Amino acid sequence: EARRQRRLLLVVVCVALLLDNMLYMVIVPIIPDYIAAMRGAGGSTGPSAPAVGNDSSGGGNRSILPARYPPATGGNEDVQIGVLFASKAILQLLVNPLSGTLIDRVGYEAPLLAGLAVMFLCTATFAFAESYAMLFVARSLQGLGSAFADTAGIALIADRYAEEPARSRALGIALACISFGSLAAPPFGGVLYEFAGRRVPFLVLACVCLLDGVLLLALAPPWATGARANMPVGTPIHRLMIDPYIAVVAGALATCNIPLAFLEPTIANWMKESMGASEWEVGLTWLPAFFPHVLGVYVTVRLAAAYPHLQWFYGALGMAIIGASSCLVPACRNFGQVIIPLCGICFGIALVDTALLPTLAFLVDVRHVSVYGSVYAIADISYCVAYALGPIVAGQIVHTMGFAQLNLGMGLANVLYAPVLLFLKNVCQMKPSHSERNILLEEGPKGLYDTIKMEERKG
Repeated sequence: EARRQRRLLLVVVCVALLLDNMLYMVIVPIIPDYIAAMRGAGGSTGPSAPAVGNDSSGGGNRSILPARYPPATGGNEDVQIGVLFASKAILQLLVNPLSGTLIDRVGYEAPLLAGLAVMFLCTATFAFAESYAMLFVARSLQGLGSAFADTAGIALIADRYAEEPARSRALGIALACISFGSLAAPPFGGVLYEFAGRRVPFLVLACVCLLDGVLLLALAPPWATGARANMPVGTPIHRLMIDPYIAVVAGALATCNIPLAFLEPTIANWMKESMGASEWEVGLTWLPAFFPHVLGVYVTVRLAAAYPHLQWFYGALGMAIIGASSCLVPACRNFGQVIIPLCGICFGIALVDTALLPTLAFLVDVRHVSVYGSVYAIADISYCVAYALGPIVAGQIVHTMGFAQLNLGMGLANVLYAPVLLFLKNVCQMKPSHSERNILLEEGPKGLYDTIKMEERKG
């Protein structure tokens, strides 16, 4: 029964992460209408929007598609669009320290349910928004919901899948759902927007979000969780932030996502200017990268199952691949060539994320208390730093320094950071039995929480 419940909870979390990514992507066809309306030209009726990339949140919102913002006639509109797409990551970045602390105090189920409720509200707001201000409010609300749903969901997976390799496999499935959401949302939103109207995609996602919340209530109602009262008090987030091992992992997560976050808003214009790429080529540029991303997740999960003490090496290898691929992007001269380094970037990101997300839980197990809300809030902060800066800063860097210099700088940063993960080598060789949780359970249950956990392990 415990195993069946945790599998269903994994489905709930994966659906939440999938919805979070799809919600951002479904907005794409509507943006040109609002931009045209603000210019006084009236909105269009069809999904003539270019593809826009999604930003990440831990646990989860990283895009596999490029951001192609509608062309604006003035700098002020460029700023408005950039702020609109960055607002989710900015608010998520601000809320994450609070959400992580709250999750450690009240458990994982209630914040996850609250995050789903906020996502339902922002999805409904997207459906009925009639102005830029309403879009901005809905986009910001999504950041608030993601700060709770994504962090609590990833932490819940780490808590329920306490043993390797099950933990790496479960987190890998969650990462694959993030990628699939980024891939499926543009055709989903475009087709429904054209044949059923702009509200229908959001209403469909709102219904799925509602059903996901109902399933969570049926599986683990927050008010019926008796283990929380005797659950250990989690380590404060400020203490986790100054842990050198956690800081190294957080820095790697932020650094490896910078190329994706900065390329999304800039690569479309560069392709048009440097190689005369057509609209369909620019729109399809990132689609092939989905498959190496999923391949990277699969490979890392298999390697982690066979050689769990080499997680740091998989992360370092991924950063080296990202660095080399970033440096190759400016050298591409046609559509076929540019796909190769972009696939390399996504493959490397999959290696880093799939290796280091379970490592964060492992570090908490062996060095702190096995409560995961704050540590995955730190991971979410790392992602948000990259994706909050991308839509606002990347274009300015290209304008002042050039596209080639931007890519060389990002590639160099990843290559130089890869050896830093050697710092994790010794701690990754510690045995999981050193975990405080395992020691408590091996000595026998001493309270309600330990008793419940022991029964789950027996199940």
